[in-house]
Amino acid sequence: MTLAELGWNEEHAKAFAPFEKRGWKPARLIRDNKITYGALTDGGEEYEVVTGGKVYHDAECDAELPAVGDWVALEIGTGDLDTIIRARLPRQTCFSRKAPGKSSEEQVIAANVDLVCIVTDAGTDFNLRRMERFLALVARSQAKAIILINKSDLHSDEENESAAQATRKIAPDAEVHVTSAVEGRNVAVIRKSLSPGISITFVGSSGVGKSSLINALLGEEWQEEGEVNEVTGKGRHTTTARELVVLPQGGILIDNPGIREVQMWTDESTLREKFTDIAELASQCQFHDCKHGRDKGCAIREAVNSGQLSAERYKGFLKLDDEIAELKRRLKKRKMTIERRNKRDHRIKARNLADRVDLENELDPRTGTSFSHLDED
Repeated sequence: MTLAELGWNEEHAKAFAPFEKRGWKPARLIRDNKITYGALTDGGEEYEVVTGGKVYHDAECDAELPAVGDWVALEIGTGDLDTIIRARLPRQTCFSRKAPGKSSEEQVIAANVDLVCIVTDAGTDFNLRRMERFLALVARSQAKAIILINKSDLHSDEENESAAQATRKIAPDAEVHVTSAVEGRNVAVIRKSLSPGISITFVGSSGVGKSSLINALLGEEWQEEGEVNEVTGKGRHTTTARELVVLPQGGILIDNPGIREVQMWTDESTLREKFTDIAELASQCQFHDCKHGRDKGCAIREAVNSGQLSAERYKGFLKLDDEIAELKRRLKKRKMTIERRNKRDHRIKARNLADRVDLENELDPRTGTSFSHLDED
């Protein structure tokens, strides 16, 4: 297995050049074991590696620590010595979300991924507002989105096509396919998107058939498929950790557990790029500072009233916009807290240094010599 088959390219090579002089090796992280990582090097040799102290301390947040899909520089250990991650190369893409809960932390789902395959079905999982969230995250990551309306064997052709058409309407730039892993329907379109060095990750709710699609891609029982719930028709998702695997026909898969919460980690400009219809309408308002409420000449209100713009889509946009504003506020507050903490730590260090200098300059009344000689003992 070559580095190119793992996704290595010229940009990675340029970033790695300073580390090559130190005798370190490039590797891609394939598994996160919480304390250690699995890493693949040129030739397909796998190592269990640990994060170096500098890499850990230089990271300002957890999202800057190595993650599955990252390229790193390894110092290969010999004998009883650990193999250590000495540096993480810059990410060319990064698919992430806000970590679940009330934190303002970023959670990396897949690093250096080219394709994000969003999986849903035409049944109870189908939700255009959640799909818009996924699409906004994919847009920020700089990866390309592929949307699969899966488990078509459980729904009528009309239901499947209706879901696909509704999805294409909100995602005109994404590929949308109706699939069935059980029947093998359109699984080939995923294979056609892959080639050696191209990385893909699958995301979506638990039970929408991601494991079945992945098994169809691999041509083997890579993942144990959960039992199907007779009430919902959904499989119980069995993936519990992120892992990278090289596909036999070429391409790289980063598998993920099911995502329950799709919390925003993006910015206002990226959001508006995914809602160009709303941005276009806003530009047609009579007043440039229109609040899109009761203001005279509001093009958005008129579009909603006439049915040109879905009220649900507009409400979804406002909700995402509010979430991004709140995230921005929390990030600013967190940054201020960190800056205050750093300034406090700097003052404490400076005070301790000054006290030490004063002590060293002070004369011992018994001997008439400086106290600095105490450090020499």
